Amino acid sequence: MKDSITVLLIDDHALVRRGFRRLIEDEPGLSVVGEASDGVEAEALAASLVPDVIVLDYALPGMNGPALARKLLASRREARILILSMHSEPVYVANAFEAGAAGYLLKSALDLELVEAIRKVAAGERVLDRSLPEPPVRTAQRTLTPRELEVLQLIVAGKSNREIAVILGVSVNTVGVHRTNIMDRLDIHNAAELAAYAVRHGLVGLP
Repeated sequence: MKDSITVLLIDDHALVRRGFRRLIEDEPGLSVVGEASDGVEAEALAASLVPDVIVLDYALPGMNGPALARKLLASRREARILILSMHSEPVYVANAFEAGAAGYLLKSALDLELVEAIRKVAAGERVLDRSLPEPPVRTAQRTLTPRELEVLQLIVAGKSNREIAVILGVSVNTVGVHRTNIMDRLDIHNAAELAAYAVRHGLVGLP
């Protein structure tokens, strides 16, 4: 492991990030090299700063932690991502690890375990909050692609196919194909039920 571990903080609350920074930088060999409040800013900083560990809040607005983790890892597979969450439900934990996260820690345990978790994931270890059971293994056909998760987020936000097409820079037909694939994969064929399922299972951030 490196003598110094660099950390990127991603959380939409400035006060929370400030608390994380103080906690991390009080420890020798750890330094916070950047902070981001949303997915767009996070992608840019992760690319330019190349941190050893990315500490990522699960409940980011617009794009949840696992969805952002998939995007970050698509461009830099060696990145180590530690997701922090208020959710102890197994489905949320499963979402995080299926997205490629190296660790999942409850925010209630931060004062005791955050620094230790950062050091462990930087060393290549997998970290799961000690109060949580191992998440269930789910079938691959129910795992959505990063693009499908983006479309799902916009569906939950109430956007039409045409609006989604403009936002993502694709054709309306492409959005329609994604919508159909999402519904088929999740075996849900009603928009209201789809939105409820997505929020209940932590697939999207709250709009």
